[in-house]
Amino acid sequence: MSITAAMVKELRDRTGSGMMECKRSLKEANGDMELAIENMRKSGLAKADKKASRVAAEGAIGIKASEDGKTVAMIEVNSETDFVVKSEEFNVFLTAVTDAVLNNDVIGIEQLAETVLATGDSIETTRRALVAKVGENISIRRFEKYSNVEGGTACYLHGGKIAVIIELAKNDAELGKDIAMHIAAVNPSCVSEDQVPADVIQKEKDIFTAQALESGKKPEIVEKMIVGRIKKFLAETTLEGQAFIKDDKMTVAQLTKSKGNSVVRFTRFEVGEGIEKEELDFAEEVRAQASA
Repeated sequence: MSITAAMVKELRDRTGSGMMECKRSLKEANGDMELAIENMRKSGLAKADKKASRVAAEGAIGIKASEDGKTVAMIEVNSETDFVVKSEEFNVFLTAVTDAVLNNDVIGIEQLAETVLATGDSIETTRRALVAKVGENISIRRFEKYSNVEGGTACYLHGGKIAVIIELAKNDAELGKDIAMHIAAVNPSCVSEDQVPADVIQKEKDIFTAQALESGKKPEIVEKMIVGRIKKFLAETTLEGQAFIKDDKMTVAQLTKSKGNSVVRFTRFEVGEGIEKEELDFAEEVRAQASA
């Protein structure tokens, strides 16, 4: 059967694939449009599976709040390169998945992957199709959602790479945004001192003690030094103890108290944090591609 330009164009419009791939698929399907689409989909999913083991440490964070401000969600979607992150296809997927997290009660990545989008396809099927199209591994790494809070929520997204959601005891959009920006910039470990694990404090005490004893000072002086160092450590690592980034003459605790408010909890995402990136030898990579 003769494969016309119009047939190739229709297949391209329906699949988003390249012209030569569409033409080849139509030939293999003897002009059967639906069979060509089915075969391309199977081939694409197979390609996606092969890329699943590749490290995806780049990416972007999606963040969204409900209209009433009582629910807020954010999600990290990763890719292999920042080039793909800037593509329209990636950002359409990121937006769709962020909406799915906000509007559905899901627990864990596996359940999220089964969620059906407005297109009629599941998130997992859509993700694998995207992998096949862009030629890179795309993965949904993690998400967080605060639902139906009694007070208020706030969120902040910095350059698509760092995001924060917080819950306040009382709704205050301006205060919430200011504190979310502070958290994005300073990265506290938790809200208050009582949330710092005892083993973390003990570890710091051990380090400070060893350092102080080397100075040869008297035990009572060493004890005072340790108390002071621990106090400073807690002030630097907890949100409430930190100097507010927009006015370092007050702590975040003093700021929230002046507003008759307090931070209940927060979550901060930074793209790729904790992922061991693969170091590539660019020259060797070019040689390998040339020899292939």
